Amino acid sequence: MCSEVASSASCYVDWTERVAVDDTRPDPPDGFENHRFRSGDLSLVAHLTRPPLNEGGRPGVVICHGFPSGPGGGANGVATFPELAFRIATEMAWVAMVPHMRGMGDSEGDFSLDGWRDDVVAAAADLRGQDGVEGVWAVGFGTGASLAICAAAIDPEIRGVAALAAPADWSDWAANPRRLLLHARRAGVITSEESSTDFGRWSAALREISAERSVAELGTRDLLLVHGSDDEVVPPLDARVLASGHGIADLRMIAGAGHHLRHDPRAIAMLLGWLDRQRRQHG
Repeated sequence: MCSEVASSASCYVDWTERVAVDDTRPDPPDGFENHRFRSGDLSLVAHLTRPPLNEGGRPGVVICHGFPSGPGGGANGVATFPELAFRIATEMAWVAMVPHMRGMGDSEGDFSLDGWRDDVVAAAADLRGQDGVEGVWAVGFGTGASLAICAAAIDPEIRGVAALAAPADWSDWAANPRRLLLHARRAGVITSEESSTDFGRWSAALREISAERSVAELGTRDLLLVHGSDDEVVPPLDARVLASGHGIADLRMIAGAGHHLRHDPRAIAMLLGWLDRQRRQHG
């Protein structure tokens, strides 16, 4: 097993050496939105990728994007995730789903923290219902990482969670919810006036929902926490708080890494290695 502090090129090498290079694999899909599912009354879009051999008994993973830094999403934008889903499907034979949370792209609705958490739960339920899927895990980055934990806390059928750069809570947002509302409008994830008219309920979720409060509900289910030692957005202490709250989490701190772990090959290697172990342990 790799050490907690990862100048862990070794983690990266160990995983990549086990993955055979196959030049006959299909190219990643160009389109993102190839699947629709329901979350409450809303119709949401997603990218769904299956392994080349469509056999039964495949594990499924929901990959949760972070909060957009601006129009188009930014470094952790949802558009960067189909490539990761494709890799997980083709190299590891998982069925991978990247949901567009409410307010993102062509998904209906507007952003709210409780709404996004419910969207993760709905995506996991939809993926469990797909032909050949046996068991569902959740993976997330940034805000999506914390919401994956929150979703697993209320959905015991989510078998495990990998959370990369997860904030323990949203206290910064809760301290200035109107600023967040303005940012969400600029980013395009809120377009209606409903959030303004029901601002009290909308902002209350920023205080009431948190990964720190939810993580103990995972019980003995596996939790991988990956965080950059130089994360300038979410303090590394947040990862240690979540690890302490869970009690048996696999905590990996990556030396010198920042917040955008989606683009750090060491973090992705850790994630792929964890998924590989999950399949072997629970398959």
